[in-house]
Amino acid sequence: MVTILTKATKEKKKLPFISLRWIMLAGYLVGGIVPLLLLASTILHSVQGYFLDERKKVLLSQANVISGQVTSSEFLFDEENRSALEETILETSQEKNFRVMILDSSCLVTYDTGYEDVGKTLLLPEVVQALQHKDTAKEQKNGTVYAAASIVGAGDTRVGVVLIVDSLADVHDILGDIGKEAYLLLGTLVLLVLIVMVIISKVFTEPVKNLIDVIRKMSEGHFEQRAKVRGIVHNEIVDLAISCNQMADQLEKVESSRQQFVSNVSHELKTPLSSVKVLSESILLQEDVPKEMYVEFLHDITSEVDCMTAIINDLLTLVKLDQKEIPLNFKETNLTQMMTDIIKRLQPMADAKHISLQWDASKEIHAEADEMKLSLAISNLVDNAVKYTPEEGTVKVSLDADHQNVFISVADTGIGIPEDEVNRIFERFYRVDKTRDRETGGTGLGLSITHSTIMMHKGSIKVNSKEEEGTTILVRIPLKQPTTHG
Repeated sequence: MVTILTKATKEKKKLPFISLRWIMLAGYLVGGIVPLLLLASTILHSVQGYFLDERKKVLLSQANVISGQVTSSEFLFDEENRSALEETILETSQEKNFRVMILDSSCLVTYDTGYEDVGKTLLLPEVVQALQHKDTAKEQKNGTVYAAASIVGAGDTRVGVVLIVDSLADVHDILGDIGKEAYLLLGTLVLLVLIVMVIISKVFTEPVKNLIDVIRKMSEGHFEQRAKVRGIVHNEIVDLAISCNQMADQLEKVESSRQQFVSNVSHELKTPLSSVKVLSESILLQEDVPKEMYVEFLHDITSEVDCMTAIINDLLTLVKLDQKEIPLNFKETNLTQMMTDIIKRLQPMADAKHISLQWDASKEIHAEADEMKLSLAISNLVDNAVKYTPEEGTVKVSLDADHQNVFISVADTGIGIPEDEVNRIFERFYRVDKTRDRETGGTGLGLSITHSTIMMHKGSIKVNSKEEEGTTILVRIPLKQPTTHG
């Protein structure tokens, strides 16, 4: 696992490094500031449109007022009233600071407060539209507004047009001032947002950087490293730190188990090897050794070799079970008959210790299971119960089922297991009674094999025990295995 983590870290270092903080800042800029800029631009455009529309309405209204005055005074036809009206129009033009022109039906300028275009023909679109009963006001490219209102003659005919020309410089100045204020405010807001984002990104990225440092050190084999869990409120970063620490706990536990396992294997193999060495040296160092002693010593050596072979075979079985290299052959199995055969096989060992081996099955039960491997697993449980139960004790084995699961119980009146060691009995080479290693025999791997086999049957195994009172182990496996056995 350390090799895989280190390899992954090295491969990761080959990739270009982009700080998460900068990614977050870029995200905030695109997701927050850009919409603000677009919103500000839209608002300014709307304000500009509003001011222009209001100016057009005012100018068009003023043009209609002058058009009414021209119509009532017959400005185009009565020279006597004309001079008086011209003075009024000129005063209005000077007061409002716009230019007024009066054109006849042929688009000829008959009056101009600017005195520039009198006598000229102006074929402007606004003038033409006004003569066609469509009073209008439009903004021009040169920054002015043309507002044209028709002059109505007898019989509702259009005899002329009042054209007002006004500059939009004041409007643009106002809008410019508003824009400056708005962009200044927006710039200040963007600066504040950036400062806040830098702080927030630091708050979020610092824990992530710490996690990366912890994971990098763990990949180098320092499993004692732990991430600092900060913050009262649970969020993704806190959950990530907690998960990282949990992973570190598991890795440390796995590493500790690996070291313990190597130590246990070395110890278990060292004992028979030492015996073989002592026996062989005893023969080699003695002269004229009787044949009977050779035979006895060779028997002892063979026994020790058998012990080592059993340990190695069990280790290979466990490795294959862990890596799922041993396929389980699930088929309909008569569990009642299987358990009966197990009891018959172990009955002589129980009788030798005057132990009452009781077997209880209320009905015949069938389930999908690998009969050979499950039989070996249950045999280990019953065998252990008999080994660790004193003479005149009792071992009770029962089989039952409901509509979904099978339940196998093995209860004894043996030495029991201390409460703090109950969860460790399925560890490899773990023995509760360290003084009985060689007396009781076995490799110390039987319960580990049993546990792995039950797990591969998608079942569970629970232990209840009290010292000097006995132990009860309950196995549960489903009647029907899932479609995919894994």
